[in-house]
Amino acid sequence: MPLQLIDSHVHLDDASFDPDRPEVIERAHAAGVTAQVIPGIDAASWTQIRQLCEGNRGLYPAYGLHPLFLARHRPEHIEQLPTWLARGDAVAVGEIGLDFFVDGLPAEDQRFYFQRQLAIAREANLPVILHARKALEEVTLTLRRTGGLRGVVHSFSGSEEQARQLFELGFYIGIGGPITYERARRLRRVIATMPIDYLLLETDSPDQPLSTHRGQRNEPGYLSEVLAAVASLRGESIEAIAAATTANASRLFEISAS
Repeated sequence: MPLQLIDSHVHLDDASFDPDRPEVIERAHAAGVTAQVIPGIDAASWTQIRQLCEGNRGLYPAYGLHPLFLARHRPEHIEQLPTWLARGDAVAVGEIGLDFFVDGLPAEDQRFYFQRQLAIAREANLPVILHARKALEEVTLTLRRTGGLRGVVHSFSGSEEQARQLFELGFYIGIGGPITYERARRLRRVIATMPIDYLLLETDSPDQPLSTHRGQRNEPGYLSEVLAAVASLRGESIEAIAAATTANASRLFEISAS
């Protein structure tokens, strides 16, 4: 049977896909990517994401306020989020979290939006899609303190111990293009030995291109190359990794790859 893969994190609403979005979706299907989760970054993105997912089978929306776009967020957007979730189409709250890598993003403002969105997700009984760049320790502590949550830390780049702490909380880690670079030694060690039950595959398209596509726009059809890299690192078959990671994403987001 052909592979059925779920891209657990792809910004298909990004303007870089405007010229050829239908073709991108077609190429993804041809590569076995039959489902994609499309996270929001700000309140303005939610409408386009909803329309995109309503018009294309196999695309699933998530709504959230991304820390990198803090300047676009307003407290009223937090108040609007439960209404968007009440429609029932969202598979997660995201992309949300903390980013201590980029200068000029006030930490307290980030925490305001992050903590409130966690509370909304818990109330709605939805998983969260987390951004945790240079902030993984605080994100993990916040998850532990809040309790009652499930989700994925996307584009995981932490240590084996940090991964273990997330697994203990019932969280998954999302892996994409960075795993294809040989210099990503620590990440490759984590993926080679971690429990497969906590792994999700992603592209983060159009960002984070794979080593074979340096300097190019990333797209969900390349997820099969991420799959191949993970299988090689673990010494397992592509089919086994595909089946496990697709089952993981299906379980977390309550979606089907078929």
